[in-house]
Amino acid sequence: MDLRQALQVYLLQLRADGRSPHTIKSYERHLGSLLDWLAKHGRSAALDEITPQVLAEFLVSDDVRASGRGGLRSTSTVNAVRTSLRVVFGWLHDAGHTRINPARLIRRAICSPPPPKGLSDDQLDRLRSVLANATGVAAARDRAMVALMLGSGLRIGSTVALDAGDVDLANGVLTARCVKRDRVQRVYFGAEARAELQRLIAGLPGPGPLFRAPNGERLTVRQACRRITAWLDRAGIHDASPHSLRHTFATRLLARTGDVFLVQKALGHRSIASTAVYLQVDEERLRKVLAV
Repeated sequence: MDLRQALQVYLLQLRADGRSPHTIKSYERHLGSLLDWLAKHGRSAALDEITPQVLAEFLVSDDVRASGRGGLRSTSTVNAVRTSLRVVFGWLHDAGHTRINPARLIRRAICSPPPPKGLSDDQLDRLRSVLANATGVAAARDRAMVALMLGSGLRIGSTVALDAGDVDLANGVLTARCVKRDRVQRVYFGAEARAELQRLIAGLPGPGPLFRAPNGERLTVRQACRRITAWLDRAGIHDASPHSLRHTFATRLLARTGDVFLVQKALGHRSIASTAVYLQVDEERLRKVLAV
């Protein structure tokens, strides 16, 4: 059996275990990168020929470490690849598909999680300005999408999965059906998002996806990411991503309320540890408090 066949067996097991599409795609992407690297360098993909040294060479290659935007990927990003290798090859060994576990020597690099990066007040004003001045059906859709993500903290995958019927405009709440671990979640949103959603829904031809491509089909995550990234670029914001909108929502909500448990509820985090990353010390605020 070669790695390509083995990967399909493992992905089948993940689906049988009820793992989320996000998790499955992550393993598929990381192991697919290994397969591409093996092919590019003329290396065998036979399971018995993938040794600890082969995996080590892969992990130090530019295929893993180099960022598509130039520079190096973060330690946490490379750690995700390391974890995928350990889990997949560990499972293949336990299932009897390999004589040895070639990933048994891989260790995650020690690192602290980077602080979540939201948009500054100036960046937020610039983004809202370029969206407000844009015209056309696509711009109106994107304006509502960005307003919703900024006003609710929804992930982009959950956002594009919404149907018009999931939104309760009167009460400012929606039902998100595509969140991590496939949980259904009630999500509240603010007045700005409500106004934009009301205009968007009024212009829809009927029930179905809330955010639609020009052909009427549901906007995909990739399409939505490209659209939001384009608006960020147009606003002169080049160090942010669509996920930065979620971070912006969380950091601003915490700054207004000081209640990390409220932020946990709003973001839908199961563990408070996931929310604790927003409890970063604001150095400028500390300087003011201490009158330095």
